[in-house]
Amino acid sequence: MLTSGSGSTRRQLMHLLKTRGDSSVQDLSGALGITEMAVRRHLQTLERDGLVSVTVTRRAVGRPAYRYALTERAEEMFPRNYAQLTLDLLEELEGLAGTETVERLFAGRRDKLESRLKDRLRGKPLREKVAELAAIQTSSGYMAEWEEDGDRYLLHEYNCPISAVAGRYRQACRCELNLFETLLDAEVERTECLAEGGMRCTYAIRARRGDAEEGVSEAGRTAAPAALERS
Repeated sequence: MLTSGSGSTRRQLMHLLKTRGDSSVQDLSGALGITEMAVRRHLQTLERDGLVSVTVTRRAVGRPAYRYALTERAEEMFPRNYAQLTLDLLEELEGLAGTETVERLFAGRRDKLESRLKDRLRGKPLREKVAELAAIQTSSGYMAEWEEDGDRYLLHEYNCPISAVAGRYRQACRCELNLFETLLDAEVERTECLAEGGMRCTYAIRARRGDAEEGVSEAGRTAAPAALERS
């Protein structure tokens, strides 16, 4: 039986389902030493949160049999070591094929992201592009926010899902900067970086100089007729 020191009852239930596979309420109740009613209550919460699924088997005699199992979402809550595996593979690739091959690998990832995302930003004003990019990055785990700051926009990322890789291979940071420049069609400068010990990654974004001047000229042409009308 698991002891109370192993964590909450729900965590213990998830541990049992991980180690034993799909189980009945009776199985889980016996393993935990708590009532079946208590087990059902916790399972209902886990099912509501998308961490447990239930399979119902109809039998010729008696009540249906209910079996509970972890979902894919729950599997992600158990320890993973993807970062170290990725680093090991990159180091192996660098040793076998050289630094240039690693550079091409990161460039290929950047190109794939650009191809996947460019339609979501195409044709929008820069302000809307920045907002959309922040939403994209947040959905990918970067905890992104943006703000206007005078004649520029600031995009902040408070989390880096690939921080272990970026700390060893700065190509990841350079490719992200290049990706943002291409997607936004703007001047982008990184002013703070998590991989360099910063509290966040911050990008300062400005309209390209030619675009900005064109906007000023257009505003002037619009204002001139109005001024003539008033004279």
